[in-house]
Formats: sequence, C-alpha cells, structure tokens
Amino acid sequence: MDIVPALGHALWMAFAMFWEILWPLILGFGLSAVVQAVVFKSEMTKLLPDDSPKSLAIACALGAASSSCSYAAVALARSIFRKGANFTATMAFQLASTNLVAELTIIIIVLMGWQFAAAEFLGGLLMVVLMAVLFRMVLRHKLVAEARAQAERGFKGKMEGHAEMDMSVTRGSLLQRISSEDGLTATSHYFVMDLAAVWKDIAGGLLIAGALAAWVPADFWQKFFLVSHPVAAKIWGPIVGPIVAVFSFVCSVGNVPLAAVLWNGGISFGGVIAFIYADLIVLPIIDIYRKYYGWKVAGLIVAGFYVAMVVAALLVELFFNFLGMIPPQRSAQIVEMSISFNYTTVLNIIFLAIAALLLVRFFRTGGPKMLAHME
Repeated sequence: MDIVPALGHALWMAFAMFWEILWPLILGFGLSAVVQAVVFKSEMTKLLPDDSPKSLAIACALGAASSSCSYAAVALARSIFRKGANFTATMAFQLASTNLVAELTIIIIVLMGWQFAAAEFLGGLLMVVLMAVLFRMVLRHKLVAEARAQAERGFKGKMEGHAEMDMSVTRGSLLQRISSEDGLTATSHYFVMDLAAVWKDIAGGLLIAGALAAWVPADFWQKFFLVSHPVAAKIWGPIVGPIVAVFSFVCSVGNVPLAAVLWNGGISFGGVIAFIYADLIVLPIIDIYRKYYGWKVAGLIVAGFYVAMVVAALLVELFFNFLGMIPPQRSAQIVEMSISFNYTTVLNIIFLAIAALLLVRFFRTGGPKMLAHME
C-alpha cells in the first residue's frame, strides 16, 4: 500500500464524513445551546436528593438538556455531587447528558437511520435504570463517603470551567427568555463553548473512522464481529463494542461516524448501540474518575456502566428484532462520493451562516474571556 495515496484516501473519507454531519452538528449544538440558556444549573443539586425514580427521571431530563461533552458531563456531575446531590442520581445525569442529547440523536439519524436513534434513546433510559439497580445492590454508604471525601479534595479533571458555567436566563416566559438579548447571548456562548469542548473528539473520531473505512478490509470486520455465526454475533457485539470504544479514546458525538463504520463492517445492532454508550468509559475519562472519586469507586463506576450498557444493548436488540425494526441492509451513509450541490450542501451553507451569526455575537459579548477559563 503506497503511503501517500492511502493517507489521502483516509483524509478524504474523514472530510467527506465531516461534510455529511456538518449541518446536523450545528443544528444539534444550536438546540442544546438554546435549552441550556433557559435551564438553571444552580437548581440541580436540590432536584437530585436521592436515587428514587423521580430523582432519576429528573436527572435524565437535566442531562438531556445539557452539553453533550463527556468531559463536561463528568465534571458537572462531580460538582453537583460535592454540593450534596445523590451519587447514583449524578451518575444518571452523566449517562443522560451524553446519550439523550439532541445533537447525538440528529447525527445518528443522518448517518445511520432513525432505528438506531430510537434504539439508542430507549436503551439509554434502560441503561440508567440498570445502573441504578446495580448501584443500589453494591454501593455502600462507606464507599459513597469515601467518594465524597475524595471529591472534596478538588483535583482538577478536564472542562471544569465549562461544567461550572451557568448563564441561564431566569426572567420572563420561555419564549421571552430565548428571544431576549441575554438569551441570545447565552445561546451564542453555550454554542461556541460546547463546540470548543468537543471539537477534538469530533476530529479524532472522524480521522479514526476515515482510516478504518479506508484501510481495514471488510473481511477483517466480518471475522472480528463473528458475522458467520449470527447467534454468537448478537451476544459478542454488545460485549466487544464498548471495549473497542474504550481504546479508541473518542467520546461524545465524535464516536458516531466510527459506529457507522463498524455497522457497515458487520457489528451487530446491539453492538453499535453499546459502542455509542461507551463514551463515558474511555481511558482518559476513567483516569478522571480515579482523580475525582478514588480507585474503588472509579472501578465500580466503570464496571457498573459496562454491565448496564451491555445488558441494555442486548435487550434493545432483542426488542427491535422482535418488532422487525433492525435495518436489513448495512448501508450507513458514511460519505458521499463527491461534494456536489445537493440538499446536504444547501443545508450546510444555511447552518454555517447561522453558526457565523452566533460566532459574531459570541465575540461581541465577551465570549473569548470566558472561553479562556473553560479548562
């Protein structure tokens, strides 16, 4: 394999994937920014006092209304835990903030189809329930006390400033808050800062996905995912999917293009879903758990998340298979053969113009100073 042509092919695949998901990215982050502009982070601690179904439901709603950045979600979860929120509820918030957010759903629909988005959302809720049940079984008060003591030591992780940022508008009706000057400013700040928080993960995911799509032959994936053994493949996919994610180092929405490559390569439906869930157990984030809560609780978080995502993905695959909703063709829309003037290009131009307007407002309202404090 000639290095230069091979590298060029991989880079083209990465850029083509980026072009395919550009407008969904802007739309998703824009919707997330609007929601964050009217959701009060200061109220989170009061709303999550225990691990009751009500608290877990509120945690999921708050997570779905927050940034999709995995690092920011982990940092914010530690912050509200330090302020007195229940540990299991904060973990539910963490799971929801990376699996139930608008930008993830939109990108999955565009690249892979609505079935994957529906399965990811349904499985995300199921994963929260499974995690809560597991933690109720094994999490002891002593471990929670140790985690809180470690959290109070205040070791820095990543995106601490981003997680603490709260510019939500509190006065007026929902429409008035969104359309007000303060609301527009808050939306622009959240939009730019969320993108700044995850662009490395998005770029990394696109580059890895481009390399895998260009360089790894189809028969490798078919053997690795046991395609010739359908029953075993359904079990193997959810087990190995998160493990692949752990060592990919890619989190947040950046793992969706890679998930599309794996689906086209032969991983099971449940395996794709489990892979997407695993953004909260990639190696850099596991190290942050160690700093935040200590080794024991970090190990419990990783083990609990892994078991919950594997079981949730298996159950979702069985359910969708029963309903006949698993796509029969492995034809995820990873790239276009060439950039042409079609609906994707038109939408990209429209949403780039919207992004430019938000960017201008960000710079005119003191955004760069706040951006400097994100880490």
